[in-house]
Amino acid sequence: MTRTRLAFLRGGYLFMGLGLALVKWPDLADAADLPVYEGVTLSLLTAMSVLALLGALRPVALLPVLVLETLWKLIWLALVALPLAIDGDLDGQAAEIAVNCSLVVVIIAVVPWRYVWRQMSTAEVSR
Repeated sequence: MTRTRLAFLRGGYLFMGLGLALVKWPDLADAADLPVYEGVTLSLLTAMSVLALLGALRPVALLPVLVLETLWKLIWLALVALPLAIDGDLDGQAAEIAVNCSLVVVIIAVVPWRYVWRQMSTAEVSR
């Protein structure tokens, strides 16, 4: 992988990791007071931010983190946001989440998808 490609990949990890850190880490102090599913979401996204920051150091090794980030956001946009938008029911909170999830285009742009596909399609299964 070229240095330029690795630099863009590191930028994608930093975009994701720092963005989540700025938005989610301040809420950790009050995590015990959140409703259960909001606490789960906060914990998951905080863990994703840590992995993304580590990905800036080891971009190729942590590519599955970016694949997961891309998949869950695209699934949410397709199965939740799009039907709500079509029905005209995309309210304030769902619209905010849809905007945040649409930032996945940055991750999609920096991931070397051909490399990811090649690695996933030729991976051997351990016995």
